[in-house]
Amino acid sequence: MSEALLAFSRVTGLQVATSPAMLNGLRSNRLRGRMDAQEALRQLTAGSAVGGRIIGDTVILERQGHNTVADAADPASVDELDSEEIVVSGYRESLSRAAQLKKAATGSREVIVAQDIAAFPDQNLAESLQRVPGVAITRDSGEGRQISLRGLGADFTRTQLNGMEVLTNTSSGLDSRSSISRSRSFDYSIFASELFNEVTVEKSYAAEQDEGGIGGTIGLHTAKPFDFGGLTAVVSAKAQSNQYSETVTPRLVGLISNRWGDFGALVSVAYSTADTIEFGYRNWNWSQINFGAANVGSNISAPDRALLVGATGANRVWNSRAQTYASWFNKRERLGVTAALQYHPDERTDVTLDVLYGKLTNNRETDVLGAAGTNGVSANNVTGTQVLTDVTLDSFNSIVGASFSGVDMRTETRRTVDQTDFWQVALNGRTDFTDNLSGTVLAGWSKSSFGSSYDQVYLESVGQSYSFSGMNTANPRNSYGFDVTDPTKWGLNGAESRDDHIGSEFYNAKAELAWRVAEGSTLKAGAAYKRFENDGWQRRVVFNYDGLAGLPTVPTKIVPYDSLAPYIIADIAGTFKVLGLGGNVNASNNIAGGDYELREKTFTGYLQYDLKTTLGSVGVRADLGVRYYRTTLDSVGTALTGTTLTPVAITNSYDGFLPAANIAFDLDRSLVLRLSANRNVNRPALADMRAAATINVAAFGGTISAGNPNLAPFLADSVETSLEYYDGTRGFLALGLFYKNMKSFITAETTPVPYNSTGFPISLLLPGQDPAILFNYTRPVNGAGASIKGIELAAKRDFDFLPAPFDRLGMLGNVTIADGSTDVLFSGKAVKLPLTNLSKLSSNATVYYDTGKWGVRASAAMRSKYRWGSGGNGNIGEYIKGTANFDASAYFNVTPRFQLTVEAINIGNEPIVQYADKDAERMMTNTASGRTILVGGSLRF
Repeated sequence: MSEALLAFSRVTGLQVATSPAMLNGLRSNRLRGRMDAQEALRQLTAGSAVGGRIIGDTVILERQGHNTVADAADPASVDELDSEEIVVSGYRESLSRAAQLKKAATGSREVIVAQDIAAFPDQNLAESLQRVPGVAITRDSGEGRQISLRGLGADFTRTQLNGMEVLTNTSSGLDSRSSISRSRSFDYSIFASELFNEVTVEKSYAAEQDEGGIGGTIGLHTAKPFDFGGLTAVVSAKAQSNQYSETVTPRLVGLISNRWGDFGALVSVAYSTADTIEFGYRNWNWSQINFGAANVGSNISAPDRALLVGATGANRVWNSRAQTYASWFNKRERLGVTAALQYHPDERTDVTLDVLYGKLTNNRETDVLGAAGTNGVSANNVTGTQVLTDVTLDSFNSIVGASFSGVDMRTETRRTVDQTDFWQVALNGRTDFTDNLSGTVLAGWSKSSFGSSYDQVYLESVGQSYSFSGMNTANPRNSYGFDVTDPTKWGLNGAESRDDHIGSEFYNAKAELAWRVAEGSTLKAGAAYKRFENDGWQRRVVFNYDGLAGLPTVPTKIVPYDSLAPYIIADIAGTFKVLGLGGNVNASNNIAGGDYELREKTFTGYLQYDLKTTLGSVGVRADLGVRYYRTTLDSVGTALTGTTLTPVAITNSYDGFLPAANIAFDLDRSLVLRLSANRNVNRPALADMRAAATINVAAFGGTISAGNPNLAPFLADSVETSLEYYDGTRGFLALGLFYKNMKSFITAETTPVPYNSTGFPISLLLPGQDPAILFNYTRPVNGAGASIKGIELAAKRDFDFLPAPFDRLGMLGNVTIADGSTDVLFSGKAVKLPLTNLSKLSSNATVYYDTGKWGVRASAAMRSKYRWGSGGNGNIGEYIKGTANFDASAYFNVTPRFQLTVEAINIGNEPIVQYADKDAERMMTNTASGRTILVGGSLRF
């Protein structure tokens, strides 16, 4: 390379390449802050004898007639420029490259490439994906966790890693957010976004794709050696801190890659720890309640007394359960390692072996203060020492404020350690046997293992008075008639230990032959085998000390983390030591219905015809095909037969044909019209197929969820269309419409039943619970169906038409509007509710300002309310209120190889508000996790 080009690189911070190999590397690297192609062309050609043009994201410099400046500068350098193709990799290249890949696809596809992932202030892949049109995410402990796509929840989205399907689960610190997520919902919080250089979102389905994932398929791709021009090393270090934890924790990334002729090797590592505190107000759901005559004070009005004492049916009042202050501290540790070996002798052959390991560890302490003691306010009937002295009802007969005396208060403290380990080995190969015949193969294995254990201690303060207010506002609060920080007011009530396990394993094999029948005409045939295994168990031991004499004094402390109020909790380690507890959980303590295994074996075959031609002046790209699948399910567990628990093993099988057609019309160089129609399936949720029943016991009663292995899969017919305009590399505007009609839609039937009529052991109840306490009994059934329809609008524009310095501005944004519903059965009555996880409106917007030296960007991610579950206890649905999260980042290039960054996440400290019932909106949780700041730098060798 000429000294002139090297000097230009040093001055501007641009990378240049003089070979196709270097070009491939520059297109995939992760450096940020470089100039975009338009600006590079302007600076390279200004006042010189060199002209240029842009093809895609490539700047090609060409010698023109000599001028005075060039001749005076260095004619020899100009001659050298004349023979070199120079590629400039700019900061905005990732957005432009993603738009080109979107345009080139036949079906509907979104792409995030490496710079795009690394450039946003994202802690994990879920937060990176929220920028994609149609994607919305759920959050937990200050991070994104799972995604929904076009209004369909995480169970309807399939995830593939390096070409093969994978599944991995973790847990939440809050029970009402699915504390143990044994499901098909992929937890993206396992992986740091820096491990991946491309993420694809396939919204439309083609026959060559694996069946499953009605919502779409997320494809994750790790870096390969031949993505880089040669020896490459990158290190990045950041320090992060949360406003509530106030600790400083590291986030470290390293990559090294090299090539030796036809062979290459790469290793990357990402490691981080983060301390978060989420705290706020929490109710254990709501239910209709009855008071004994002696439990209602004399100052309660006669009309209110009539609703509280002896009322029946819909006339009973609704009351929140336990009215707790809750906090949970979490130390999250994440490690990811990728390795790749690649053989790439030429463009005809490529073989890659990818190995990935990921580990996510959560160490949590959960602390709670609530009216949940022996004579508490957490059950359907109040008949003990409790006396209601004041009450305020809203228009839905919900108690939104009240005062009590004679209540047994309770504090809980739980120490949880959970860990998810993930492994994958994937071999991908392709070769051209002849000019017209090529083949691809895939073979892989992945395994996810989740384990969780906790110890918990309950303290009780007997016969106290307290009040709560504001249940219908954003700031509900409690007040107490005693000093909740006085350890002498508290005594030991109980303890428990619990262990959970979830294991998922995939074996994948696939082969395809592609025959080019003629120019632009290709016939593909393939076959695949997939084996999926899932197992898990739940184990618990409960120690009841309520009312026992001669108990030792246990050590206590004031809750050590942010909370709405300070209060006394037990010191868990000290308490377990005093009581001689620990190591008590084993296989004999299995929770009935939680121990089950699933095995799925699927064989598939497909034919697909790809076409690329023209009709007059219109380019036509199409894929037309059909896929056949056959799945066999083996489900083993313990099921409820009548009133007896019986071990069972059930086998079920189903098959079908899935036609698919995708057509793209290139109306001109800038305008693309797409049409797609397909049929796809979605296998039932894991818990729905279990030959088992799961029991969740709480102070107010609980739930029993039974499976149904004979469920038919979801079956969806989908159509969609989009019109997309591309303005070169500057931007695009896309408008899309989609409709999905789902048959055999699986829904839940819920009926309240006395626990002692179910046949489950009485010993599973909490200390002092009445065996006749009501439980909500739920089973999945195939319903009549459901549909979802929506519209997407996405746009990106670089504002290079503005005068300097505003020409460095740009904007990226999207809006999705979706609507869909299904019938949910409540005591045999069908009620139409929105689909789970569907937000009718979701949107994202990013504004950026970039130069070759520095830049800033700000992003907003918004979604409207969405249904989280069926509700239970007679509440019609359970929801999470809409959210608006704001993030920002800035960078400064100290040198072309060293960059400083600062990032701010959740700037507005957006709360997560969960409520029950679609009309009454009875508040369940209202918590916040604080904003997070990251400061660091990256160095490239």
